[in-house]
Amino acid sequence: MQRVQARWWGLLMAVWMLSTAAAAEINTLQRLSETGTLRVGYGDTAPFSYQDDEGNVRGYSIELCQRVAEQLQQQLNLPKLDIEYVFRTPGNRVQLLNSGEIDIECNASTNNAERRRSADFSLSHFFVSVRFVALKENQFFTLQDLAGRSVSVARGAVNVGQINQANREQQLNLSVVPVETLQEAFDLVTEGRVAAFAMDDILLSTMIAESEDPSAYSLSEEAVTAEEPLGLLMRQGDQAFVEQVNQALREIYQRGDILALYERWFLQPLPGKGITLNVPISETLAQHFMNP
Repeated sequence: MQRVQARWWGLLMAVWMLSTAAAAEINTLQRLSETGTLRVGYGDTAPFSYQDDEGNVRGYSIELCQRVAEQLQQQLNLPKLDIEYVFRTPGNRVQLLNSGEIDIECNASTNNAERRRSADFSLSHFFVSVRFVALKENQFFTLQDLAGRSVSVARGAVNVGQINQANREQQLNLSVVPVETLQEAFDLVTEGRVAAFAMDDILLSTMIAESEDPSAYSLSEEAVTAEEPLGLLMRQGDQAFVEQVNQALREIYQRGDILALYERWFLQPLPGKGITLNVPISETLAQHFMNP
């Protein structure tokens, strides 16, 4: 049995090393100059990235990446730089980066030590804490309220490890239920098949606002994690591209364009959604934009 396990681990390590080596061979800046196209990964994650009813890819992160592309075109002296949008899920985003199917993920990925083992990040564009959503009638407001119950998570999200860690440390005896998409995880709460869904607070607030009956849900009073930064996700080993993206972001932040961008997506009605989040900019994020 141990020999079989060792063989499997060896195979997995070999696959990982081949994937990493293939990713390291991709020179994004060279490919941008050859193709004039930036491949952008997006998700179903309003207000950061989503597709509207007419098929347009929109969102705070998407509009930010559109401005990054304009800035990159100037920095690299390219005659043009078009954007090709590629849908990704929490579970396949790193795979798509490493294969070259996307060059940058413009969504809402948490920049922490675990994620940095497999990808590189830009300067931050938002800060979040992880909380959970539950049906209001059940009155689950803290992690201890969930003891012995089930919690859904999106497979591939860092929240999986965060919930598992809280489960161990607080001896909650939680049953963690991983699913492919955020909507699936939320629907399990709606249907009463799990007690709660753990995710970034801003995303949960958006999903509650979009639901048929927002008053049926409550967001946890207790945060599962401290405040963490979100960034644009890029391939490891492509440092020249990361540096160019960060240079573009610094220019955008220091011009002050980012404040109007923030207001449009967090304080005004979301295009195609019919909801307004009314989330004022945090002091942490405002300071970061001033001194990225």
